[in-house]
Amino acid sequence: MHRIVDQARAVRKGEELPNERLFEYLAGHLPDLKAPLTVEQFPAGFSNLTYLLRAGDRELVLRRPPIGAKIKTAHDMGREYRILSHLHPVYDKVPRPLLFCEDEEILGVPFYVMERVKGVILRAQPPQGIELSAHVMRGLSQTFVENLAEIHEVDYEAAGLGDLGSPQGYVQRQVDGWTKRYYNARTDDVPEIDRLADWLAQHLPADSTRSALIHNDYKYDNLVLSPEDLERVVAVLDWEMATIGDPLMDFGTSLGYWVETTDPEEWQRYGFGLTNLSGSFTRAELLEHYSKRTGRRIDDPVFYFAYGLLKIAVIVQQIYFRYQKGLTRDPRFAGLIELVKACGALAQRAIERKRIDELG
Repeated sequence: MHRIVDQARAVRKGEELPNERLFEYLAGHLPDLKAPLTVEQFPAGFSNLTYLLRAGDRELVLRRPPIGAKIKTAHDMGREYRILSHLHPVYDKVPRPLLFCEDEEILGVPFYVMERVKGVILRAQPPQGIELSAHVMRGLSQTFVENLAEIHEVDYEAAGLGDLGSPQGYVQRQVDGWTKRYYNARTDDVPEIDRLADWLAQHLPADSTRSALIHNDYKYDNLVLSPEDLERVVAVLDWEMATIGDPLMDFGTSLGYWVETTDPEEWQRYGFGLTNLSGSFTRAELLEHYSKRTGRRIDDPVFYFAYGLLKIAVIVQQIYFRYQKGLTRDPRFAGLIELVKACGALAQRAIERKRIDELG
């Protein structure tokens, strides 16, 4: 069972933490910690850096902004910590937050610490020793949708998160905002992204009449699954982009990450969490199940899917921009411009064919 639980590894060069100074700070706020402090790093993920801290019999997780990030509204550790603090009492699938530090004398940046939730995370390659049968993937697809619907049903006012975002005008703000971020971080000429941004601006649907708490990065590799039952979600991670807004835009982001066996070969190689394994829902089935589960009509699924692809492209472009500027040396980022191009190409296929599946 231990082999299939998500594991940390040695810290990447250039992303080390000052162990002694960090332990001194943590011990002053979490007095049950026992030396020595050992630090490893969870190697996946392209945004905030995530570390596993071991001190005595305690296992904690530390989150901090990525090296070289200069985006004003992103990587706000205090905001993410506040979201977890308010969510934990009302939605039991978030790790318990323990400590937020804004004193940059410790790590040079703000950070927060939370309890570790052990479980399975489905990334591009499945953990060794795990069987992902068609039955399991079918059940997990359904769980994926139902858990997203559960997030959208959280009473965010009662949770004290009513001021987290502004639902009015959310759709247009998101299209405008992600388009602006793309051009601010552009390194290469990608005509498909230019056309995608223009098309979205010209086809804006009305905002949903029911706003919701939205995760904004909901995909398999942000879910912790039970090792005993892979169809059960025990935690949802990475709430840095969560806000109050249009849940259909949140669903569109998830559609963008969902890769199918009928997608073009260049798109399938990116495999955001093994969604193209036998038994998995298609994107059309995701839409049908979400609509049935929530009672929300989705009259223009191509728009939301295309928006999800633009958003993914921009997130990746921002990371690639940092790599090109020498602000990060992570070798995983060297070829990310190809993923930006693939997002644009897939969006154009969906727009031209007026459908969200069978795009190969």
